[in-house]
Amino acid sequence: MPEPTQLLKTDRLNELSTLELAQALMERLTITPNDWHRLKSNRKARASEQAAGAIVFLLKDKPEEALLRLNQASGWIDRSISAPPCPTHGQKQIS
Repeated sequence: MPEPTQLLKTDRLNELSTLELAQALMERLTITPNDWHRLKSNRKARASEQAAGAIVFLLKDKPEEALLRLNQASGWIDRSISAPPCPTHGQKQIS
């Protein structure tokens, strides 16, 4: 028999739509600006972020956007893409 706290969690999850759950997952997996330098080359983090975004777009009936993100996720997993350099590093200041 499930524990009472588990039942409460399940009840709360059942109150959310599939899209809301996917959006919550995407929000949880999105790399924030504060974590960008630490995670920009983390393949698992980047692929997870893109895959979650793909699910959201698929649920919003935007298959082209979903496919773009799935391809990005796949690229992170198969190492065919890597992080671009930070746009604020290595640039000369124009006076």
